[in-house]
Amino acid sequence: MKSEVLKSIKQAEEEYRSMISAAEEERARAIAAAQLEAENLIAKARTDAEEYKIKRIADAREEAKIKYAEIMKEGEKQAAAMRSGADSNLDRAVESIVSQFKVTLNA
Repeated sequence: MKSEVLKSIKQAEEEYRSMISAAEEERARAIAAAQLEAENLIAKARTDAEEYKIKRIADAREEAKIKYAEIMKEGEKQAAAMRSGADSNLDRAVESIVSQFKVTLNA
């Protein structure tokens, strides 16, 4: 009877050791899976951030091109207006210089 009880105790101890070992293995697998999932999430976040950065830079460049074109167009308009004003004043300026030159010659 004593030996049966001891065998039963040893068998129970073996079963518990086996259960503990299986639980530790499952724990290790769960930790490894969680670490892998965390690494994948980090890699995806980095990729998403890089894609977002590239898109924002492209958007900013496009916006800068549009603004540049607008500024250039406005500058060209202003330059044309100045040329037009200068051209209209050119005849009067030439006439004034010729007139002053004639006064100088007559003096």
